[in-house]
Amino acid sequence: MAEDDVHEPHSDLGFSYRIGKDGIVLIGWNGRQVTILRSGAAKKFLERIEGLDPDGEQQLMARVTGNFKHGNERKAGEHQRNRRP
Repeated sequence: MAEDDVHEPHSDLGFSYRIGKDGIVLIGWNGRQVTILRSGAAKKFLERIEGLDPDGEQQLMARVTGNFKHGNERKAGEHQRNRRP
């Protein structure tokens, strides 16, 4: 990949990434930069994202940034302490 390649989002999660100067990886969400990966983390990310399909790329970026659902949001909303009186 060439430096400053921009990889646009393919699925509804809205993540994209680009490779910047000195090998850093800039991850964006809906057009806003949310994470910068440097050195080892950037290298590991690029190794992991290689060969993934677009949905897999989105999931990886969500995991790396910490912006992904854990699957328990619905149950948490139904918990007694979260109910409105």
